[in-house]
Amino acid sequence: RRVAPPGRAAAPAGAGAGEEPLLLRGIFEIGRRSCDVVLSARRLRWSPILPESPAGDSVTGLQVKEEIIEMKDVFSVKLKRRRFVGQKKGGTLLGITIFKCLNKENKLTDCTIHLHNFSEDHCHSWFRCLKEILSGFQNRPKSLKVFVNPSSHKREATHVYYEQVAPLFKLADIKTDVTVTEYEGHALSVLKECELWAFDGIVCVGGDGSVSEIAHGLLLKAQIDAGKDTDYVLRPVRAPLPLGVIPAGTTNILAHTLYGIKHPVTAALHIVMGHVQPVDVCTFSTPSKLLRFGFSAMFGFGARTLALAEKHRWMPPNQRKDFAFIKTLANLRPEECELSFLPLQISQEDSHENDRRKKGTIKKIGSKDQWHKIQGHFLSVSIMAIPCLCSMAPRGLAPNTRLNNGSMALIVVQNTSRSEFIKHLKRYAGVKNQFNFPFVETYTVEEVKVQPRLKNVFDTKEDIYLNTTSAEGTYPWNIDGDLMEEASEVHVRVHPQLIDLYGVNTDELEGSKATCNCI
Repeated sequence: RRVAPPGRAAAPAGAGAGEEPLLLRGIFEIGRRSCDVVLSARRLRWSPILPESPAGDSVTGLQVKEEIIEMKDVFSVKLKRRRFVGQKKGGTLLGITIFKCLNKENKLTDCTIHLHNFSEDHCHSWFRCLKEILSGFQNRPKSLKVFVNPSSHKREATHVYYEQVAPLFKLADIKTDVTVTEYEGHALSVLKECELWAFDGIVCVGGDGSVSEIAHGLLLKAQIDAGKDTDYVLRPVRAPLPLGVIPAGTTNILAHTLYGIKHPVTAALHIVMGHVQPVDVCTFSTPSKLLRFGFSAMFGFGARTLALAEKHRWMPPNQRKDFAFIKTLANLRPEECELSFLPLQISQEDSHENDRRKKGTIKKIGSKDQWHKIQGHFLSVSIMAIPCLCSMAPRGLAPNTRLNNGSMALIVVQNTSRSEFIKHLKRYAGVKNQFNFPFVETYTVEEVKVQPRLKNVFDTKEDIYLNTTSAEGTYPWNIDGDLMEEASEVHVRVHPQLIDLYGVNTDELEGSKATCNCI
């Protein structure tokens, strides 16, 4: 094999003055062909070396196809060696292997490119230069704290992590400290005592409830470290570390919103590549205390469905959810409550720009610091700071919301017939506007207060109310798929870009092909 001497390379003849400087140039065998390989800080490119004619000129009749890899898509580089069975170190050097991230319809996968060359000096020179380039990319973690919930969905989280995710972290030279949670609240207690400075990010392997608990714990830890009163947090400080979500639950709404797909490898590669998005977070509080941090909440139908499902944990996950949905729908009844909300303030220019960009189904109303009130009977009240994508709502439960636009969507479904309510639910799965009903109202808000007015009367014929409302008269809330029961007023505030999550912006996702089954 021909071996080029290691070292810095001059630009090839014909290179323009505006092209980026070359770092290395050499000869490797790629795909059984000798190739001229050129490395710059941004790209690795190569083309086959053409054979020469008897006269000594290059054969010009053959078409040369140059291959290019963007270095920003590379997440690992290794020296390739041939080893005997049982041999762990050393071995015959074969060349360099480059690991690249591929993106196809929101699904990320890894692929390899092998650069063969037997020269130790040549390969080590290239290896060091490639590693130096990779170390310069921002947000790529070197150390992660990982929480695995072994009880989520079909108890698949442990298998998902160790079989699909951990090998990618190891390949990218990411150190991990893994905690397999043993009970509800375990991750929260660990986070409160965790030395966060030792890590570059937090990872949760589980469902929406697990992610909600860890996001709450991470933000709560930030308030404690900042010396804030955690019973009343008016202006919380940002989470110090980004949070990664590996989907291993039933619905995985947050994962769908961040990645457009339920695919653990995709989620892991977003973390490895350091794709970070700032995300808005809500605080849920009573007049006397902070209940929790979260991204979305449902009161009424969605909350009662979750409460009933939690009472039947002995059922298989999908069967339990379907049973709770049908049972709650069969016993559909409204909640009487008062809603107070502070509309989001949008300047005239921003309002016109938003109207040009998308047809707004969410109302933009109100004047400065003017609270609006609605009283009545409501089948469902949804408060969402993120779009909440899933298979049954490919455009999102709150499609006009974004990850970090500093607002919440308030979606109010007033009392109506069961058949009309079912029509509304079915619209989430299609392309028609799910809010285009006379009994549905939507608002863009900064704050919301929900005050239940009357305690439901217990009906011995309706087993559903015994299962979903406690004897103390508390009302269920569905916060990011986690059940919370509260009797008094709940005050919800949005806090712009309070946490960083590994993933991409919703607007960057292609058409989602989700596979989850959620309400």
